[in-house]
Amino acid sequence: MYAIVDIETTGGYASNNDITEVAIVLHNGTSIMERYSTLIKPLRAIPHYIQALTGITPQMVAQAPEFQEVAPKIFDLLKEAVFVAHNVNFDYSFLKHHLEAAGFDLNRPKLCTVRLTKKVFPNLPSYSLGNICRELSIPIKGRHRAGGDADATAQLFNLLLQNGAEPHIQQSLKKGSKEQSLPPHLPKEEVEKLPYTPGVYYFHDQKGKIVYVGKAKNLKYRVRSHFTHNGAGKQRQNFLRTIHSISYQSCPTELMAFILESIEIKRLWPPYNNAQKRFTANYAIYGYYDRNGYYRLAIDKKKKNIPALHSFSTMVEGHQLLRSLIKEFHLCNKLCFMQSGDIDCVGLEEKTCKGACVQQESSEKYNKRVMKALEFMNENLPTFAVLDEGNQANELSCILIEKGRFIGMGYLPSELEVLDVEEIKKHIVLYPENDYIRGLVYSFIEKSPHKKRELKITA
Repeated sequence: MYAIVDIETTGGYASNNDITEVAIVLHNGTSIMERYSTLIKPLRAIPHYIQALTGITPQMVAQAPEFQEVAPKIFDLLKEAVFVAHNVNFDYSFLKHHLEAAGFDLNRPKLCTVRLTKKVFPNLPSYSLGNICRELSIPIKGRHRAGGDADATAQLFNLLLQNGAEPHIQQSLKKGSKEQSLPPHLPKEEVEKLPYTPGVYYFHDQKGKIVYVGKAKNLKYRVRSHFTHNGAGKQRQNFLRTIHSISYQSCPTELMAFILESIEIKRLWPPYNNAQKRFTANYAIYGYYDRNGYYRLAIDKKKKNIPALHSFSTMVEGHQLLRSLIKEFHLCNKLCFMQSGDIDCVGLEEKTCKGACVQQESSEKYNKRVMKALEFMNENLPTFAVLDEGNQANELSCILIEKGRFIGMGYLPSELEVLDVEEIKKHIVLYPENDYIRGLVYSFIEKSPHKKRELKITA
């Protein structure tokens, strides 16, 4: 049995909107067996633009039952049937969400007549219900009303069955098939062609614009996981409706996929990516002259418009670096804000300070040591490559860090003697510095130190 469903709502996503009308046509694969339709009184106001679109006004639903009153009947009609709708995930997400609130668990196989029509009647100019019905001469009585649209979808379903849809239906409903959960406009073939390799994938809208970039250890599994649940939220529903196609770039390693994703998000700025748009390094070392002329070093949260001497992910990393500079160059703990309270360094048993905090050492003399410490820090920031397997047997993947900064990545001939930074740069793509990427690389080499190759810098 197929339950052909259409609903009207107060908005585009289930978690914050109500159903105003529902129609269900039961079809046994040959003919219509039963038809049910009712207006529903929503708990939220019907927006004016929805009233204009559907013709459903507050006066029309004032005496209609609330959803929980008709929920048992709706569930009874759906509980043994295949759930069929035009853009099925929209209708299904609403009814599942509101049935759950009423105490019913809807869990039925789904069939999307958008996807099915694309297979039976390819190359139509549009697959909206109105345009399909015009192209196929299916009359609609009451467009944008649940009863009229459900009846039109039932006629479309009949026409699809008459034109060889049965094998496509059986394939879609087959146990283990992922098709029924896919967005309505995304061809199953585009998911099937994805490789089982690390990489970066791109979701495109109807015009081909990239709307989301993601990374994956396994491209096929990761993309499929996006569509394993419908979700009732606004962003989720808008996201699924937007996706029309997928493209991808394979990467030989998961680390390269993570890096490429970050690069692409900052290059393309896709509307459905959020996290890395906001990412900045958490902390940084800053320098400034105090009123007595001493150059002071301080660790603080990263400031957007203030140049930093060096940035890092954690406060611990910053403290370790600054303490090593204090010890090596006899800097003042107090002037570097590395001791609590207002105690002068000269009162400490273990001290490196030579009296700058009490002005026993001149600012000129002290500042020279600070500048030497910063010069030492910059010269001794690590320079290395992360070498791993490439796409082909005769190459290695390479990620380059120079003086603590991410420079770029690419592929080296496996026979290349990797010793010189400038030689490596000839073979890789150079990218803008990125604190997030640098953090990824440092975390990786902590776990896989054998893939790190120290490098020389030639003048």
